[in-house]
Amino acid sequence: MARLTSAVLVSALVRRVNQEGGSAMILARGDETAGAILLLTYERGANPRFLERGIGPEGSPALLPAGPAQIADEGEVTAYWQRRRSRDSDLWVVELDIAGAERFAAETIGIG
Repeated sequence: MARLTSAVLVSALVRRVNQEGGSAMILARGDETAGAILLLTYERGANPRFLERGIGPEGSPALLPAGPAQIADEGEVTAYWQRRRSRDSDLWVVELDIAGAERFAAETIGIG
């Protein structure tokens, strides 16, 4: 069965969030075909949280918590994703600011 590329999934997610009145932005472009996807989510510019597309405990695709549990400031946010990106140049980093960001991501990139 053919899989959608990371570029197509990210593009669909950004478009959908923007159409629903939120804000979505690609902070770093990864491998077009199979790059990992790291999401930085906000709700009204607050409560940053990282999620990563991966394989859950049951062996099925899932959004997994990533990054620091507590984020003190924006510098910590940027430092985390840039550190990840320096170790994996194929990584996509996408920022979403919309209520229910995790739901939007799960629905759009085919998880859950």
